[in-house]
Amino acid sequence: MYVPVTATTEAAADTLHHAEHGGGNLFASLLHHVQDAHEWETPFGTIELPHLPSFTVAGITFDMSITKHVVFLWIAAVVLCLIAISIARRNTRRDVPRGFGNMLEAMILFVRDEIVIPNMGKNGLKYLPYLLTTFFFILVMNLFGLIPYGASATGNVNVTAGLAIIAFVMIQASSIRAQGLGHYLAHLTGGVHWALWPIMIPIEILGLFTKPFALCIRLFANMTGGHIVLVSLIGLIFIFKSYIIAAAPVGFVVAINFLELFVAVLQAYIFTMLTSLFMGLGMPVEAHAAEGHGH
Repeated sequence: MYVPVTATTEAAADTLHHAEHGGGNLFASLLHHVQDAHEWETPFGTIELPHLPSFTVAGITFDMSITKHVVFLWIAAVVLCLIAISIARRNTRRDVPRGFGNMLEAMILFVRDEIVIPNMGKNGLKYLPYLLTTFFFILVMNLFGLIPYGASATGNVNVTAGLAIIAFVMIQASSIRAQGLGHYLAHLTGGVHWALWPIMIPIEILGLFTKPFALCIRLFANMTGGHIVLVSLIGLIFIFKSYIIAAAPVGFVVAINFLELFVAVLQAYIFTMLTSLFMGLGMPVEAHAAEGHGH
């Protein structure tokens, strides 16, 4: 989640006042603004989001309440759908896209030619809609964290875990579709003697889950770490209480905000590229070799 410098300053001031009068560590209190919440801070005041009843399944409690990250997850999905439909309709009326549509077409071609085909071959083009949706959905969620009073839903481990679970299903489905179920199950033995199967099969199964786990934690950590740095720098102003010291943190905050714009695009690219790579690993090697030589 990323908020503008003014909003972060106001939040830090309130937190400092609470820390001074109620006790506690300032930086520990500031981390509250990084986490998800049932309130949404806006220029017109704080909006209380609805609390929905929770339920328990197999001893696990599921809270279905609407939170700030859920709101921006929905907004990102709606905005992405509106943009895609609008650009698609506009491009059907002309041969060459212009303006924003031209930029989106360049990004789509980049995903196709630099991510999907090198990692999966032309057989991977059937999965291009999924990979494009993943790329643009993560990108839009990341960018929402850079607007005033916005929040990045990818800074929530539940969101990145959901994306990783979908990636896990697609990785296994593409492997089974390309190899067949029998060959896919045989791959879990690692190609070793049957006496070593009790060792290799658990290791191979564990390896299936480490890939989506890495996708989940990498995206979550990168999108959360930036805001922690921003809040920490702003907190230095209120600790030192000096206009001279304030100039340095504010300058660093501005620079980090520009860096976060690059990180937002980079993390969408990395998640999509690694998902494509993991899917390509389960496809026949001959197809990759032929595609790589032809490309």
